[in-house]
Amino acid sequence: MAQKLEGILLNGDEDLPFSLFKNLELPSLRLLQMIEMIPKFVKVFIQRRNVQCLQWLCLHISKIEELPNDLVHCFHLHVLDLSKCRNLKKLPTSMGKLIALRQLHLFGCYKLKELPSSIGQLTALQKLDLSMCFELKELPTSISQLTTLQKLDLSSCYNLKELPTSIGQLTTLQKLDLSLCCTLKELPTSIGQLTTLQKLDLSSCCKLKELPTSIGQLTTLQKLDLFRCSELKELPTSIGQLTALQKLDLSWCSKLKELPTSIGQLMALQKLDLFECSELKELPTSIGQLTALQKLDLSWCSKLKELPTSIGQLMALQKLDLFECSELKELPTSIGQLTALQKLDLWGCYKLKELPTSISQLTVLQKLDLWRCFEFKELPTSIGQLTTLQKLDLSRCYKLKELPTSINQLTTLQELDLSGCSQLKELPTSIDQLTALQELHLSGCSQLKELPTSIGQLTTLQKLDLFRCSELKELPTSIGQLTALQKLDLSWCSKLKELPTSIGQLTTLQKLDLRGCYELKELPTSIGQLTALQELNLTWCSKLKELPTSINQLTALQKLDLSRCSKLKELPTSINQLMISKKSHLFGYSKLNMPHTHIKHKILKNLKCLGF
Repeated sequence: MAQKLEGILLNGDEDLPFSLFKNLELPSLRLLQMIEMIPKFVKVFIQRRNVQCLQWLCLHISKIEELPNDLVHCFHLHVLDLSKCRNLKKLPTSMGKLIALRQLHLFGCYKLKELPSSIGQLTALQKLDLSMCFELKELPTSISQLTTLQKLDLSSCYNLKELPTSIGQLTTLQKLDLSLCCTLKELPTSIGQLTTLQKLDLSSCCKLKELPTSIGQLTTLQKLDLFRCSELKELPTSIGQLTALQKLDLSWCSKLKELPTSIGQLMALQKLDLFECSELKELPTSIGQLTALQKLDLSWCSKLKELPTSIGQLMALQKLDLFECSELKELPTSIGQLTALQKLDLWGCYKLKELPTSISQLTVLQKLDLWRCFEFKELPTSIGQLTTLQKLDLSRCYKLKELPTSINQLTTLQELDLSGCSQLKELPTSIDQLTALQELHLSGCSQLKELPTSIGQLTTLQKLDLFRCSELKELPTSIGQLTALQKLDLSWCSKLKELPTSIGQLTTLQKLDLRGCYELKELPTSIGQLTALQELNLTWCSKLKELPTSINQLTALQKLDLSRCSKLKELPTSINQLMISKKSHLFGYSKLNMPHTHIKHKILKNLKCLGF
């Protein structure tokens, strides 16, 4: 049977009898996986009589310090996986005899200090993974002989200080990963000879100060990642020659002060990430030539004061991130020319006071975020022309006093966030025409005294947040027309005295939060009609004296919180019908008189009851 065996998979060696395998002959063996095996087991299997047909060998997490001598007889071996062989210190010189090898995985071989020169003889090798070889300090010059190599992974080789000049001879290399090579200070000029390279990852090479001019010769390069190259101060002018480049990541290059004018020549560039380039003060006018650019991230460019007028020429731009550009005071009028823009993120642009009227021309814009634009005072009337807008975030725009009437034209708007707009006194009556609105956030609108009657026409509204609307005294009767409403938050509306009877019409309402409604004295009988209600929070309703008998009709109720209802002395008898059969949670019951002593035990048995 063993003579015909083609594959063996072993995991761990604790319960394996050594004698069982000692004299085993496996001439047909093609696949061998031994994970976490001790050296003596590895040697038993890797003998000349067993490995001559072997094509795939995995010794993942094995405890070997060196490879068995008979490995050189694996003439047909395609894949050798030595990942996480943490005790492996070196590879044998005879390694070069594995002439059929296509993949060599040495990921996580922490003690491996060098590669033998013979590695250059692996002329069929396509992938070489040396990631997390922490002790590896250099590559042999012979690496240049790997003429079929497509992927070289050196990520997290913390002690790798330089690359050999000969690396430029890897003319089939498509991906070179040098991320987290923390001691790498420069790239050899020969890097420009890698004419098939598609991806170059230099992220977190924190000592890399510059790129060689020859990098412009990488005419097939599609992605260049320089994320967290914190010592990089400038890009070479030759960067503009990377005519195939689609993604350029310069995020967290905290010393980068400017971009070369030649960047405008990157005609294939789709994504430019400049996130946290905190020294960048301006963009070159040539940026407007990036006609394929779809995403531009300038977030946290805290010294960026303005955008060039030419930005309006980015006709393919879909997303523009400017959040936390704290020195940005205005947007150029040309912003309206970005006819493909779907998302504009301006949150945290503290000094931004207004939007240009031309914003109306962004006819495919879906999201506009102005959160924490503290100086922002008003929206232009033209905002109503954003007929595809789905989300508008104006939260914490402290100086915003009103919304333009034209907001009613935003018929695709699904979410409107006005949280923390502390000077907003009213909503326009025309808000009723926001027929797609699902969420309306008004929490912290401390000067909002009432809601317009027209709010009842928002028949798609699912969430209405009025948390801490401390001047709100009542809700309009029309609130009952919100037939899709699932969550109503009135917590800490400290002047709210009553709920309209029409609230009982909210048959889809699942959560009603009335915490901190100090002036609320009673609930309307119609509350019992909220047959979908799962959670009712009445915490700190300190003037509430009783619950209506109709509360027993809340058949879906799972949580009722009466904590700190200091004037509530007892629960209605009808609550028995509600609680006994439900796995509900009643909070704050300890000082209440429970109905019917003989039923009290049954109620408590099904409740998680917490006193105050």
